[in-house]
Amino acid sequence: MSQQSPSLNSWQRHCVRRTVARSGVIAYPTEAVWGLGCDPWNREAVERILALKQRPWHKGLILVAGSLDQVAFLLQPLAPEIRQRALQHWPGPVTCVVPDPLEQIPAWVRGRHHSIAIRVSAHPLVQALCQSTGMPLVSTSCNPAGRQPARHAWQVRRYFADRLDWLVPGALGESRQPSQIIDITTGRRLR
Repeated sequence: MSQQSPSLNSWQRHCVRRTVARSGVIAYPTEAVWGLGCDPWNREAVERILALKQRPWHKGLILVAGSLDQVAFLLQPLAPEIRQRALQHWPGPVTCVVPDPLEQIPAWVRGRHHSIAIRVSAHPLVQALCQSTGMPLVSTSCNPAGRQPARHAWQVRRYFADRLDWLVPGALGESRQPSQIIDITTGRRLR
């Protein structure tokens, strides 16, 4: 059984901020699997993640936030009932696909979609990472396409060795499956 990760110390917060600000790619434990993350507004960093995963850009990526405040700008343009549907799932291990009518998230993150997949995490380490950078981060499972998502730091190292800028120490949360994904407009479960 995994244990929840403690928050980051001040040195680790500094490393996260510096790494992400310099187009870096980090690996970190989430609720169920290890994730790869970066600044979603930094095209170079996002393209590095796509290359690491061998993932086509058009599929899009998930954003993870440490608080509701970090995604308020995406929820504000939505109808109140759609906004409320998203809020009932957060914080927690549910990813909501929400419309992005103002295209506030770059196409290199959204892919060919007019929506964006967002999770407001309850995992203390993920919250600390997002709070340290002051923004939601790209969050995608830490594995090359077609391989199982990493559940241990040694798997992260085996998959990506020295191609990552920082592996954030910590433990996975208690979830056994990756986050559930819900289309918040239709209520349909996508995963």
